[in-house]
Amino acid sequence: MLIEHRGQRPVVPDSAYVAPTAVLCGAVVLGERTRVLHGAVLSAEDGEVRIGSDVVVMENALVRGRAGHPAVIGDAVLVGPHAHVNGASIEDEVFVATGASVFPGAVAGAGCELRINSVLQVNSVLPPGTVVPIGWIAAGAPTARLFAPGQHDELWAVQQELDFPGTVYGVPRGTSMRDLMARQSEFYGAHSDDRLLDD
Repeated sequence: MLIEHRGQRPVVPDSAYVAPTAVLCGAVVLGERTRVLHGAVLSAEDGEVRIGSDVVVMENALVRGRAGHPAVIGDAVLVGPHAHVNGASIEDEVFVATGASVFPGAVAGAGCELRINSVLQVNSVLPPGTVVPIGWIAAGAPTARLFAPGQHDELWAVQQELDFPGTVYGVPRGTSMRDLMARQSEFYGAHSDDRLLDD
């Protein structure tokens, strides 16, 4: 399904395939031979989504672009089922496994592997060729450190400096959920003007 959002339309080359139950919304540009499978959503909210060539975005994955944080995916990348790439840069030949999450401002260098349910935290930089083990978290810049799921205190010491609420929501830490969600509701209300395009 192709949707015009904020006056922007998806661009799909003839060599690409978009499943009938997938959604491309707004300023989404697919590369040659890209495959977007059933249930996947590529949503350019107020920033672009740019996908390279020979990329497969698997079932129920989400790729979202925001102002200041476009989603940019290089060539020969796999985005696995239920993976989440939000406002991040994924360089060439990266494997983003099932359930992995990559947050705004993050960069996964060429040839990285983000294994099942791993996380690349906001504003973190994963050097080329790095493997993030199943369920682990990578956080930090200029070079991300790897944290096992039980290392919360060590992770928090790095993570709090990465400014998740400021980067993702544009608010200071401690903003109430009521205020945050009023802002988010208004922002996503822009979809009220979306227009379904003929394929």
